[in-house]
Amino acid sequence: MPDETVRSASYTVSCEDYVHVVEFSPFDCGSPASLLAYGGNQYVVVGTCRFKEEDTEVEDVEFTSLQVFLHGVRVDAIAWSPETRLDKLPLVIRFCTAAADRKVRLWTSDLQNNCDVKVMEGHTSYINHLVFEPAEGKQIASVSDDHTCRVWNLDGNETISFRLRSPGVSVCWHPEDICKLMVAEKKGTIRFYDRVTQHAILSLDSGQVPLMSADWCLTNTIKVGAVVANDWVIWDITRSSYPLEKRPAHVDKARHFRWSRANENLFATTGYPGKINSQLLVHHLGHPQPVMIGSASVGAGLSWHRTLPLCVIGGDRKLFFWMTEM
Repeated sequence: MPDETVRSASYTVSCEDYVHVVEFSPFDCGSPASLLAYGGNQYVVVGTCRFKEEDTEVEDVEFTSLQVFLHGVRVDAIAWSPETRLDKLPLVIRFCTAAADRKVRLWTSDLQNNCDVKVMEGHTSYINHLVFEPAEGKQIASVSDDHTCRVWNLDGNETISFRLRSPGVSVCWHPEDICKLMVAEKKGTIRFYDRVTQHAILSLDSGQVPLMSADWCLTNTIKVGAVVANDWVIWDITRSSYPLEKRPAHVDKARHFRWSRANENLFATTGYPGKINSQLLVHHLGHPQPVMIGSASVGAGLSWHRTLPLCVIGGDRKLFFWMTEM
């Protein structure tokens, strides 16, 4: 009997180059279409996506490229600013990138003739993840293999630096309380910091290594999830510093963990790019097994649509989209 959970991508979009990272904007930009950015070896492409689940006039997926930003170096991470607006003039596209040259870049464009980029230098090793403060978008946090989490302002100045005990792999900002930052470290610890006092106020322990990716469930902030070694792990931060639930996920090491923005019980994990059986898995907290297995070999990046139970990963000259029926 074939496994009904194994599914080909619901939709694909062709790209000019290998996609290293892809991110849906988690913010309402005032447009009926969703903003999406993806990064390759030399560039970032920003565009809008419409899916047939949102618009019956769309056949499958409609991707419209808005602007291509020449980046000049491989793009490793992308984060969207809540200041991005497509519903009033002048239009504002704002996002930041982390690159292989250990620099953070802040991009601002009106999709016409004005494009500004600020380069932020300070990290001394590979930058693994970065995120905008979600309320006003006036600050950016980044984590690196250099054992730091750094906070930057929009002028490009570093304002805070948290010293970590191992490489920082993920950083998340609380959706309402901008004084709270979550930082995940490779050695298996997740700490929550108060940005004002610059002290840790809570820590979680995965009990194993390496922790490769963690995410804060922003629709229910008592939930934190991560992938550690081959497993996914879930915490309820009101109950214990140790995982509430843990399950094997990937034969080889797991790479990414992301919560759905449309359903607080839905999350996705990926295996390592290039590994055999390196699949996309979609999980539901109410089910013991994955509710969907993506059949394509995993490329890089993982992101969820803002309102649909749909996730995207990058690959060789393609974006792969999976719609989850829940």
